[in-house]
Parts: sequence; structure tokens; C-alpha cells
Amino acid sequence: MTELCIHVEARYSRCPPNQHAHGGNSVKISNGAGGITRREFVKGSAAVVGSLMASHFPLSASAYWGVDDTIKVGLIGCGGRGTGAAVQALNAADNVKLVAMADAFADRIEESFVNMTDPDKRGETERTDISSRIDVPPERRFAGFDGYKEVIPLVDVVILTTPPGFRPTHFDAAVEAGKQVFMEKPLATDVPGVRRILETAKKAKEKKLNVVVGLQRHYQTVYREWVRRIHEGAIGDIILGRVYWNSGGVWVRERAEYEKMAGRPLTEMEYQMRNWYYFNWLCGDHIVEQHIHNIDVANWVKRSHPVRAQGQGGRLVRTGKDHGEIFDHHFVEFEYADGSRVLSQCRHMPDCLNRVSEGFHGTMGTAPSPGELLTTSGETVYRHRDKDDPNPYQVEHDEFFAAINAGEYTFADTQNGAEATMSAILGRMATYSGKEITWDDAMASDLDLMPSEFAWDADPPVMPDADGAYRVPIPGVTKVM
Repeated sequence: MTELCIHVEARYSRCPPNQHAHGGNSVKISNGAGGITRREFVKGSAAVVGSLMASHFPLSASAYWGVDDTIKVGLIGCGGRGTGAAVQALNAADNVKLVAMADAFADRIEESFVNMTDPDKRGETERTDISSRIDVPPERRFAGFDGYKEVIPLVDVVILTTPPGFRPTHFDAAVEAGKQVFMEKPLATDVPGVRRILETAKKAKEKKLNVVVGLQRHYQTVYREWVRRIHEGAIGDIILGRVYWNSGGVWVRERAEYEKMAGRPLTEMEYQMRNWYYFNWLCGDHIVEQHIHNIDVANWVKRSHPVRAQGQGGRLVRTGKDHGEIFDHHFVEFEYADGSRVLSQCRHMPDCLNRVSEGFHGTMGTAPSPGELLTTSGETVYRHRDKDDPNPYQVEHDEFFAAINAGEYTFADTQNGAEATMSAILGRMATYSGKEITWDDAMASDLDLMPSEFAWDADPPVMPDADGAYRVPIPGVTKVM
């Protein structure tokens, strides 16, 4: 049986910008005589780093020394989130340079490149001229399933933003090559993938590689201040939590539209890769891909993960063939080791009540929504004003690249990201099966959702029937382990 090790304070503590708390793991590398350079650190010289941890110098997002200190970044996964992450990386420090890109589809690379190099399309407030630091000629744009293998050797930092089913493979390759990593959530779509992420995390720690996971609420001022006060006892012991991602849903990429663009029928692998949100091997269902944010906040507040889950879900509104195999609603009751519960809702249904939030009830008061604390009688204890708060998507890159520029080993987000991913998968297992599932039983699962072969003419793990429809999980019937 595989278990997640819990190091509560190291994983869940988050400090204001440039004041990181990761269980005492921060290591600073000297740039002076007798020390290694920031450039050596960025290259992943873990053996040297291990013996040189004493020197200190100022931490600054723009601190660098000479032209040799350029941080070369590679983008793997060129969709909207990947493009945004690359722009934020370039805005984080003026010695960051994007030098390579990869995606399964060549047109996604080209679209991303145009969107980044055209200020009108970027839609971002620039701190510096990022266009001059986007140096990705055609020979460094790699399409296909193996494009990541071409990018990784060319760069110092890897941004991993493909569909999450690929995350374990790409993370392992980046860490094996000694690269610093920013990767989007979730970190896997099945339990074997989570276990693989955890094994790679051990290697990253040994090599002292910074890893930031895009659970950006940990980098958002309102959440940092709110959770800190909860942990300090502002509402007493947590008895109940409520977490939501109820919305009208996300994009759908129709097969007919892409076949018209291609001028031919798509292979099944091509179609599922284009419409990846609706297939579990790629996405994990929206409880994993999207609702992970809110479940992660529950774990953060509880400083733990659930020990069991039971729930229900189904598919009532988004039922078309292009909606693949996933549910459009889930309700899960997560139980934690102290007996407290967190009630989880996520829904993809138009024209219904939308709510994306979290709230908690304690023995001495309530935290009804992020940034708000009340007494049991309803009096306001604290209310956060977020008018001037920085964008958390930018903050996570600012702090990541500031640590790299300062030669610090500070960020080890993988454990937390893996645990949040596993919690969401546990919820999916409960709703798909209709049964109560324990954490330990779930972690022992060997159900692998990934294809045996990655090729455009290979069959993905789930195939349509003769009418083009996909088998949808049936509670009480579907096996999840």
C-alpha cells in the first residue's frame, strides 16, 4: 500500500511574497567567491548545492548578474493556460527568456506564439517589453507527442501546461534532466499517476529543484490572510466545510468543427486530444481538473487530507456525444481523520445557481467565504479588502523566479499538489461507484487510465460505440479500483 507522507506545516504554510515557509527547506546559494553562481543553481547542480547553503543576499524578482544569467524557459502545452503562464513567467523577471515550445498540435503552438508576440492579443499589463524576450524560431517549436523531449534539454525552467494526463511523464522527464518546474494542476488523472508524481517529487527534493504547482489560491493575498487567521484559531476547531465550483461549464470542441477544418475525418486519438476536457484519461472529469482548487482549500484549512469519501453524481444536461464520458455534477462528503466533514459540490449546468467559493464552520465562529470571519452570533471579526491585491497567477511566477534568481531552493509544492489531486480523484471514485471509498484503498488502486501507445492512429482507452456515443459511468456498476 502506498501512502502520502504528511508534513503538515511544511506543505500548508504560505507566507507573503518573498517570505516563504516550507518547513525550513529554504536554501540560499552564494554568488561570491567560494560559492556557486545562480547560473549553476538554475542548471540544477544539486551535488554542488548540497554543500553550499550558508550565504545570503537580497531577494529580488529582477536580481541578476550579467548577460550569462538569462533564465531560459520552455513551454510544454500551448493552450490558453500555457500561453498565460508563459506571459506571466516573462513578466516575473527581466532576465527570463522563452526559447522553446511544444504541443501535440502544431497549430496550437503557432496560435500561442502569435498571442504572446502581439500586444493586442496578449491582453496583459506588461512590466517590461516581453516581446524582445520571446525567441522561439520555427526550429524550436516542436509538435507531436514527443515534443517535450526536444524542449527540456534546451532550457533551465520548464512550464508544464498540457492536459493533466501527461503531467506525470513530463514532470519525471523535467526532474530527471535537473530542471526547475512550474506545472499546472491537477498533477494526474489516476492513482498510478499520483504515485508516480510522488516518486518524482522525491527526486526533485534530492536535486533541490524548485517546483511550483498552479493552485494559485496559495499565492492569493485574501486566501493567505484568511487561512492564516483560521489556523491561528479565529473560529476555533473546524467542524464543517463547504466547497463549491458550480458553473455553466467550459468549452466544447465539436468533432464536426475540427473535421471541417482538417478536411477529413479525425482519428479517435486526434478528436479526444482536441476535446480533452471530456475524457478521463486526459482531464480526470471536472471534479479533478477544476474543482480541485476548492478541495485543495479544504485540505489547506484542515492541514490534512480526507480519509474517506462518499457521494453521488451523474449526467443530466451535458449529454451530447461531444461531452464524452464525464459527469456534469458531483456531490461528495469528505471525512477527515478528526471526524469533521467537508461537503463538496461541482456542477456544469447552464442557467443554474453559480457559486465558486469555500466556507468553514468552527466551534467559535464561521468563515462563510474567503476573506470573511464571523463570531457565532454573526459579528464580523475580519473582512479582507482585496481592491489592491496582486494577481495570484502573476504572484506564483514572481515568487518562483525570484527564488531562482536569488539562488534559493524554496518551493516544493508537489506534495500538496499531489494530495489535492488525489483528494479530487477520491471524490470521483466515490461518485462514479456510488460507494464509500477510503483514502488507503484508493491509494492502492492500480487502475491505469492512460493509453498503452501515444500515436495519432492508436486507440485511446475509451472508444465510442457504433452511434458515436461514449459509455458514461454508472453508480453501483462502474468499477473504480
